[in-house]
Amino acid sequence: MAELINVNGTIASAEKATVPVLDHGFLYGDSIYETIRTYRGRPYLLDRHLDRLERSASAIRLTPPQRAEVERETRRTIAEAANDESYVRIMVTRGVGPIGYERDLCPRPGLFVIVMPLRHIPPRTYEEGIAATVGRRRRNPRESLDPAIKSCNLLNNVLAHMEAEDAGSRETILLNTRGFVAEGTHTNVFFVKGGVLRTPALACGLLSGITREVLIEAARDAAIPCEEGEYEEPALFGADEVFVTSTLQEVMPVVRLNGRPVGAGVPGPLTRRLHALFLARVESQDRGR
Repeated sequence: MAELINVNGTIASAEKATVPVLDHGFLYGDSIYETIRTYRGRPYLLDRHLDRLERSASAIRLTPPQRAEVERETRRTIAEAANDESYVRIMVTRGVGPIGYERDLCPRPGLFVIVMPLRHIPPRTYEEGIAATVGRRRRNPRESLDPAIKSCNLLNNVLAHMEAEDAGSRETILLNTRGFVAEGTHTNVFFVKGGVLRTPALACGLLSGITREVLIEAARDAAIPCEEGEYEEPALFGADEVFVTSTLQEVMPVVRLNGRPVGAGVPGPLTRRLHALFLARVESQDRGR
């Protein structure tokens, strides 16, 4: 197994790969990224992730490398790493140029593909659930830095995650500046009340997670009532079930919020069912390749 970094088409070990100091992604966080994982060695929903990468690029007026190049270098790096399963991070930066904010200072974007062995989450974590914290730090407002842009500028997330660390939790759930639930520092948020699945609407200022999208599709196909809306903090504390989703965590039950039990304090039946539906979709797509 290997940790490999592809820097503009040159693959090297993590120890030997270098980033130019004058890359504007390093200087200003002027860059975007996608996190992908493999199942059976193949990148899951790569097309959807590349679609979102292109939307992020458009939002910051960045012309990325050709899609075929990004896909080729991603698959090449995964193949060379030869891990059983891989964590993959694709980054596109504004590129190398003199210090300054002007876009034309950087004649060519930078493309980075990071591939590392996937750290599997122990089954016991899903069986027992995790603790989360509803944080005091607010999510970036859409009018400032829209969370729908998957930007490498993640200081808001880092500072919010410190609240979880301080509380002994695994994740911080952020509210937006109007007091509505937005998302976690690296997850989307769902909760269940009275048999209805609920999740914040995109208008609340959050990233449209790929796993979030798949789970909403799976719920609707299974005739599980699903609503997207604006929810205040008390809705989470009064929920029967809470869970978070992400590419790496899939569907993770939250059994404690700010030290209080969620529902019965164990992963709920709808959470477990939705995780099973998600894994069935992964398996179905894999068989179809």
